[in-house]
Amino acid sequence: MGDPNVLEMVQEEERRISREVDYTFNTSEQSLSSRETSFLINEEPVPAKRYNLFLRRRLMFDKDKQSKDSIFFRDGIRQIDFVLSYVDDVRKDGETKAERRKEFEENLRKTGLELEIEDKMNSEDGRTYFVKIHAPWEVLVTYAEVLGIKMPIKESDIPRPETIPFSFLLGPLKLARNVKHPHPEYFTAQFSRYRQELFLIEDKSSFFPSSSRNRIVYYILSRCPFGTEDGKKRFGIERLLNSHTYSSAYPLHDGQYWKPSEPPNPVNERYILFKNWARFSYFYKEQPLDLIRKYYGEKIGIYFVFLGFYTEMLFLAAVVGLTCFIYGLLSMHNSSSSIEICDPNVGGQIIMCPLCDVVCDYWRLNSTCWASKISHLFDNESTVFFAIFMGIWVTLFLEFWKQRQARLEYEWDLVDFEEEQQQLQLRPEFEAMCKHRKMNPVTKEMEPYMPLCSRFPWYFVSGATVTLWMTLVIACMVAVIVYRLSVFATFASIMESEASLKPVKSVLTPQITTALTGSCLNFIVILILNFFYEKISAWITKMEIPRTHQEYESSLTLKMFLFQFVNFYSSCFYVAFFKGKFVGYPGKYTYLFNVWRSEECDPGGCLIELTTQLTIIMTGKQIFGNIQEAVYPLALNWWRRRKARTNSEKLYSRWEQDHDLETFGNLGLFYEYLETVIQFGFVTLFVASFPLAPLLALLNNILEIRVDAWKLTTQYRRPVAAKAHCIGVWQDILYGMAVLSVASNAFIVAFTSDIIPRLVYYYAYSVNATEPLKGYVNNSLSTFLIADLPNNTAPMGKRDWTTCRYKDYRYPPDHELKYFHNMQFWHVLAAKMTFIIVIEHVVFLVKFLLAWMIPDVPKDVVERIKREKLMTVKILHDFELKKLKEDLRIGSTEFAKEFMIQENKVQLAKSTI
Repeated sequence: MGDPNVLEMVQEEERRISREVDYTFNTSEQSLSSRETSFLINEEPVPAKRYNLFLRRRLMFDKDKQSKDSIFFRDGIRQIDFVLSYVDDVRKDGETKAERRKEFEENLRKTGLELEIEDKMNSEDGRTYFVKIHAPWEVLVTYAEVLGIKMPIKESDIPRPETIPFSFLLGPLKLARNVKHPHPEYFTAQFSRYRQELFLIEDKSSFFPSSSRNRIVYYILSRCPFGTEDGKKRFGIERLLNSHTYSSAYPLHDGQYWKPSEPPNPVNERYILFKNWARFSYFYKEQPLDLIRKYYGEKIGIYFVFLGFYTEMLFLAAVVGLTCFIYGLLSMHNSSSSIEICDPNVGGQIIMCPLCDVVCDYWRLNSTCWASKISHLFDNESTVFFAIFMGIWVTLFLEFWKQRQARLEYEWDLVDFEEEQQQLQLRPEFEAMCKHRKMNPVTKEMEPYMPLCSRFPWYFVSGATVTLWMTLVIACMVAVIVYRLSVFATFASIMESEASLKPVKSVLTPQITTALTGSCLNFIVILILNFFYEKISAWITKMEIPRTHQEYESSLTLKMFLFQFVNFYSSCFYVAFFKGKFVGYPGKYTYLFNVWRSEECDPGGCLIELTTQLTIIMTGKQIFGNIQEAVYPLALNWWRRRKARTNSEKLYSRWEQDHDLETFGNLGLFYEYLETVIQFGFVTLFVASFPLAPLLALLNNILEIRVDAWKLTTQYRRPVAAKAHCIGVWQDILYGMAVLSVASNAFIVAFTSDIIPRLVYYYAYSVNATEPLKGYVNNSLSTFLIADLPNNTAPMGKRDWTTCRYKDYRYPPDHELKYFHNMQFWHVLAAKMTFIIVIEHVVFLVKFLLAWMIPDVPKDVVERIKREKLMTVKILHDFELKKLKEDLRIGSTEFAKEFMIQENKVQLAKSTI
């Protein structure tokens, strides 16, 4: 990189000039003041304007020679690790902000960081200052030890395992080895500046990866003070960003994503990631996980590991679900129920009771012919099998993920991360707000402490707000139900006025039409409520003043998940477990608010309506999410670049290019996890009604991986690297949803589909030995005497028949227990409850057996961890022993020299005497 002596001279000159620049710039609110100020140069007063022009010429680098992709200071040697930007503020608090910046930057220099300021006149927009930050070697080694960063001490002798059998068959899916594993595996140890000889330091400028460098600098920035206010010490870059003292703070990308870097810039890992990961044409390729971790840090890396693993596991569920769907498709025309409903001599002769009061007419059962066939696609014999399979699949997914996570902890040196997390991740906001201190029982050091009584009011406000918004979601769902009830009568009267008593076959029954429009309206309401709640939940969580970043994310996660769980799933739970269950019967229907008659299910059951609801919400959310993730940052960046590039003749530097990109933010990853977990709920909670859900999720995730990779690589500023050893609280949420999914799918099969009533008829009530299900449709419909209809609900006009049919198990009007539930109803109910109990116990038994049989940490990983710990101890022992021997040898030599000197003095004294 250059002669060390020259570098030292350059650095000293740069520091001197920087002090002069700071003095000049900070004595005035503008860098080029029109006031005349005298400075002594050769004992002659010189106007400030001339001096600044002279100084500017000294500081300006050669625009023709400086590359716009340079990531170095003006000397071309010191690498830029972080960038701060700000704009002149002419408002009343402009002077206060300038003072804060001056003190903050001075304190940064005191920590050892080196700063270089780019004047606003050199920027594209002519108004933005850029403060470039470089962390020298002394700062890096000091804070690497403070943060407990593990660095390589010896190349590992343990070969990388091939985790996938017959991996040679997956050649087209593989990446080149130098991309998948950009560096060999090493034995590592926590860095110590007093043991630098122990570590494999070939080049100090590249020893610490850029992700570790920006993590160290951000750690310093987040704890650097900038003044006091109301007797309290203020510190941290986040406070300065919130007060708009600085407009942004970000680490640099290491080059353009569409071309490799040219010397002297280091290897452009951003370009490698874009070429091998972020391109949509590579959708079938594996991900370069080690390179992602090296460039973005472990926290972002583990998200892509989880998303990739989840997508791989979805492949098996998608294949089985597609097989079940194909079975339903092939058997659709052979369904005995559909055949009877479509038969003019059976379904065409069955007159059904009106679907609503007064305006709805009687209708023939065969008008739902196509709807019954489509219902068979998702309500057939394979539904039970698929519900059981998914209960086992979700267990396998979670158990294998624990193994994958354990392997990842070893490979990424995160085995002892929990202890580090507790010590190092105090939020600066928490430290600033705390007035009390107490001793940490682990570290035996005094640390900030906030008593529960100070937090309790905010906890109360937080709980009340979450409850209020979930109540609002329920209220909106009730409003959608009211809409469905209101328009159902309209659809029924329109669609049946012409076809109700004619053998017309239509896919769009009144129930399906209402379900479609209601689902679309419900989806729009979900998006609106979600938008507002995101803002409120983030604000409330900040007011709770969580102690650590982990506590902050856990609190926000709980709030957002509870809300989105209710927001996205409440309508599906309503259709699955409530719709059509409390309808009543003709002449004695139940009414909502004594105005609207309760919704009835289609004669084929409510499962098709649940499928419709699930399809619209799940597909709509995924399409909307992908469009938003791709188009939103693209449009914002285009507009920001268009506004910024007002002086095209100026150098559009690397820091300006990144400044014009969208910010990923502290919660960017949080929303990615939330989106994935909500999708996981759709795939598991209601999958018995929609076997294609895993396939839709698989296709979405294949696209989602590349969309997330593309936007991170091309459209967002580089996020600050952060460490994480697992997916955090999301793992507990996944386990909870897995348990709930077993019960929900069992209830869907039992109460929403028609499988159990058909089985009861097959084994207990069928009278046809050759075709056991023949007559099931007629058996499942009860008879009602039209004369018993109240006058205020009966259709207008007279009819030639005296009875109509409705779906229920009740005694006929000529029975002494008129319209009471008959014995078959209780048989069916008992069969449903038995099915739920048996299925839940079987699935849970298999789940517990699988969880017991599959170890959390694979055996080979346990052995590798033991081997690494043994080798690390041995290497450290050999190093300390060698150092001790050298110290003893040096000490012995010094002792011998001293002894000879004293002996010579004695001999000289004797000779003199």
